[in-house]
Amino acid sequence: MTAAPTRTVEPPEESLWRNRDFLTFWLGETLSLLGTQVTNLALPLTAITSFHATDEQVGLLRFLQLVPYLGLALVFGVWADRARRRPIMLGANFARMLLLALVPVLYWTDALSTASLLVIACAVGVASVLFDVSWMAYVPTLVRDPAHYVEAGAKTGMSSSAADVAGPGLAGVLVGALTAPVALIVDAFSYLVSLISLLLIRTPEPRPRPPSARRHLPTELRDGLRWVLKNPVLRSLALIGFCCNFSMVTVWTMFLLYGTHDLHLGPTTLGTIFATASVGGLIGAAVSRKVIRRFRLGPVYFVAQAVLLTGPTLIVLAAGPRPVMVGMFVLSFFTTYLGLGVAGVVIVSLRQASTPQSMMGRMTAVFRTLLFGGGALGGLSAGLLSGRIGAHGALTVAAIGSAAVLIALFLSPVSRLAGLPTAPSAPEEPVTTGAAGRAAG
Repeated sequence: MTAAPTRTVEPPEESLWRNRDFLTFWLGETLSLLGTQVTNLALPLTAITSFHATDEQVGLLRFLQLVPYLGLALVFGVWADRARRRPIMLGANFARMLLLALVPVLYWTDALSTASLLVIACAVGVASVLFDVSWMAYVPTLVRDPAHYVEAGAKTGMSSSAADVAGPGLAGVLVGALTAPVALIVDAFSYLVSLISLLLIRTPEPRPRPPSARRHLPTELRDGLRWVLKNPVLRSLALIGFCCNFSMVTVWTMFLLYGTHDLHLGPTTLGTIFATASVGGLIGAAVSRKVIRRFRLGPVYFVAQAVLLTGPTLIVLAAGPRPVMVGMFVLSFFTTYLGLGVAGVVIVSLRQASTPQSMMGRMTAVFRTLLFGGGALGGLSAGLLSGRIGAHGALTVAAIGSAAVLIALFLSPVSRLAGLPTAPSAPEEPVTTGAAGRAAG
């Protein structure tokens, strides 16, 4: 199967700055992402500082945050294609708000334990799966014009990068001032703001078109997998994305253990490193539209992903006085986030342009399963490997493995694309009696 023909998307006449409902959604999601960054640092630091968690336990905590994507994303993706997405997103954020608010309550009443923290982390992960398989499929409802997809991807990418910049620094300050468990109140509040923003959206979301034949869950799961795996562009994005997420979460977790246990860096210093380095992601997302307009899409994707994959090498090479080492750490994460900022916009735009609305939830679910599955396995591997050979040795192994992905990146059909694929048609539904589900093309 050959790659789909490509088209160059001209910038639309009207910007999304005039789209009130998209801006409302964007604001709520930005604040929610900011709170999530607080949680990403506060949860493992709660385990480390409150319960003196081992490397393996910290890796398990990170694994449980992401493992629901492995088992549930595909099923939830089918549900997201059968129903309106906004109610699903409202329920997911309400659950995350309550779960994270529960941590400081248990802490204040001396009822918080390592076991309860692990359970809450996994439950938050389940709610996150529901939200994540729905929001990307929901955005085209607000955007409507495919010509705005790159702009929408750039704006959401900037939100993620801005949260990466402000979140870790804010988390470090909050953890230092309030203790790690109490700092999670900020994330709970961010989900409350996201709930309100979703309730303020006025654009009606149409009900999914009823199928012409009875649908069965296994068939729809298979259809979603076929849609991604039979499309060379989507397949390549998914498999390389798995490797990139595995690398990023592995390195992030190993560095947190290395900085805390070996270098004795405090929460504020760790937060400052991540916040300063994350400016790279903000820059990448901000310039992505101009870069995509000026250069061919494939080479932009290749360079951005190559920068992301080689960034961890700088952590391993860091040596000398502590200020020099910290500077190398910042540079490593800066280059990683810079590549992610540009590549993220390309990837989201390609996924949306390559998939019809009727398959969007399942396509997103397949990607979430692979991407966050890679992250979950990365977090678990980081804890186990660090416990066996030490955090620095584990970082060396991770950096070599990350650089090896460059071979697959070079061979990827995505790296040769000139522009976005042409808009696909929805897969035809079976009309024969007894046929189950839809056959993906």
